[in-house]
Amino acid sequence: MRVGQGYDIHPLREGRPLILGGITIPHSQGLDGHSDADALTHAVCDAILGALGEGDIGTCYPSSNQEYKNLSSLVMLQGVAQTLVEKGFRLVNLDTVILAQAPKLAPYMKAMQESLARVLQVATSQVNVKVKSGEGIGMIGRAEGIATLAICLID
Repeated sequence: MRVGQGYDIHPLREGRPLILGGITIPHSQGLDGHSDADALTHAVCDAILGALGEGDIGTCYPSSNQEYKNLSSLVMLQGVAQTLVEKGFRLVNLDTVILAQAPKLAPYMKAMQESLARVLQVATSQVNVKVKSGEGIGMIGRAEGIATLAICLID
């Protein structure tokens, strides 16, 4: 058995869709980044890659490569999931946290859980998505960005 952890953070900005866990969420701002900037999916990728000892998402999908510009992070996760299988492992469970002051994400948690589980080809009960506010503290609390955490167990 192996454990991996992932973290990601992106600033919010006008003119971008807000995508988390592969779900487009109505909001006046989206996350800024090279790909679709789906911070939740990026943290999940990093957790799995970490458990595999395969570096991180920046190693597999570098922002210096224009081929990945605006790429769906679910495509990246599919690649990471394929690596997991090719290495002879399976995902036991995945637990995630989204740190965001705004927008309110509770109505989208189940959709994010289902989206991630579908790409990872596991039961939804093996994927957990939680949301915590920034309580008005720091860049998260000022709604300047969104951070995410993920931890997984593979065997």
